[in-house]
Amino acid sequence: MKKYLVLVLLTSLLVSNNAKAQTRGIKIGYIDMEYILEKVPDYAEAKNQLEQKAEKWKQEIETKKNDITKLKEALKTEKVLLTKELIAEREEEITFQENELLDYTQKKFGPNGDLIIQKAVLVKPIQDQVFNAVQDIAEAKKYDYIFDKSSDLTMLFAAKKHDISDRVVQTLTRSEKRKEMNNKQLKLEEERERKQDMIDDNPELSERQKLIEERKNARLKMIEDKKIAAEEKKAETDAKRKQLLEDKNNKKNGTVSDKSNIEIAKEGKDAEATSSAVDKKAAADEAKKKSLEERQKIIDDRKKASEEKRLKTIADREAAKKAKEDAKNNKP
Repeated sequence: MKKYLVLVLLTSLLVSNNAKAQTRGIKIGYIDMEYILEKVPDYAEAKNQLEQKAEKWKQEIETKKNDITKLKEALKTEKVLLTKELIAEREEEITFQENELLDYTQKKFGPNGDLIIQKAVLVKPIQDQVFNAVQDIAEAKKYDYIFDKSSDLTMLFAAKKHDISDRVVQTLTRSEKRKEMNNKQLKLEEERERKQDMIDDNPELSERQKLIEERKNARLKMIEDKKIAAEEKKAETDAKRKQLLEDKNNKKNGTVSDKSNIEIAKEGKDAEATSSAVDKKAAADEAKKKSLEERQKIIDDRKKASEEKRLKTIADREAAKKAKEDAKNNKP
């Protein structure tokens, strides 16, 4: 009956606004109250506390059931030993506790129980905030009707683009954030909200903005990856330099640092490679040295021969000169 009345009211409202619809399209939106409540942090925290209370009540009920079961089993076992008066008394006690348990269960989980009452008290303030946020959005965005999807109204179909639940959640979240902001932060937040509202109202702009954000994030990620790679390379270089200094100091002091087998094996391989390279370099240096020595020997031999020839020439000249003088002196 309630759904029928809601549908009749909706039909009458649509008919009454038929004249306006001819000049401009009727703007209709809807919200999902259950979805919104799940997104509100205060409601989630309070709901968690309420669930903890309900769990405690359930445990108390389960304990009471176990006690009653034990009483029944004990009566069944001892029944043959008891008088009719004691059996009646025991049965009366069991009935009393069962009625007491039923009353307690109704008090906590019944239609008018503590769970329903506390849940209503919990939801009421948040529902008021949601209603205020919906009214603000409706006035700002020129909505004609906004329905609650989770209410008794039967919605056979609802396009996602008409769902403003996320916008309501944003409005509630913004209100909480603004309480902790100064004037400058408020202005920046309002500008950001204005841009976000423009994007929400224009799906094409939203897609374009999404592409821009994806490219920006990709560029930032690439820069961050390069930065991380550079830092890792620098750290590796610093570690090698530090290790070289430590090895040098250890060698100088006659001590060897403790190293793992993997490091020792790695250093052994590196040492073998280094040794091979050193041997090749030494062989090349030796061949070069030998070639230089042979060339130097040839040069030295040539110099020696040239010097011997020069000395012989000088000696021959001196001998010829002396012979000439002797011949001159011995002449009559």
